[in-house]
Amino acid sequence: MQISRAFPDRGLYAITDGPHPNLLEACVDALTGGARMLQYRDKTADHTRRHAEASALLGLCTRHGIPLVINDDVALARAIGAHGVHLGEHDGSIAAARAQLGRDAIIGVSCYDSLTLAQRAAEAGASYVAFGAFFASPTKPLARRATTELLRQSAALDLPRVAIGGITPDNGASLVEAGADYLAVISAVFRSADVRASAQRFASLYPSREQA
Repeated sequence: MQISRAFPDRGLYAITDGPHPNLLEACVDALTGGARMLQYRDKTADHTRRHAEASALLGLCTRHGIPLVINDDVALARAIGAHGVHLGEHDGSIAAARAQLGRDAIIGVSCYDSLTLAQRAAEAGASYVAFGAFFASPTKPLARRATTELLRQSAALDLPRVAIGGITPDNGASLVEAGADYLAVISAVFRSADVRASAQRFASLYPSREQA
């Protein structure tokens, strides 16, 4: 299945987190549960395993018609032909990533709690901006905290906005109402006892195109 590097509909942006004993199976459950994008996030130095896992996930995402974004690692994204990369504060420039991945690649940027960073990212050609953490995050307990007002203010950027950080199906509705195009979720999906059911709960926070 050929898929566009443009963004899919709004919804759940599922993010993996490091070595997982059943990574492919968990990602299958996340996608069948309704995730609209998947990010491969693994901070370990096991390059062989990471390449193999990312390649397998790219095949899975392609079959589901869902973009695969690689966290922080432009070289890995290029090596496997991923649909894009997500850049943190110290992960290099948007221009450098686009030079490696092509003009149509999805390049997302973490903007934390800063509208200024988001404005700069938009001007530099980011595909989306991500804000957070909005709630206490088990993945990044010391993360800066963002507010729903920041989501509302950033509407003027005319870019997809991703909310991240401690998001659950119970608190995510407030972020959707404030304008989050995507809810980026790690723990509440991949550390759930039922990954598919958790993904379905997040997906249900977004109305279908028929309802919109």
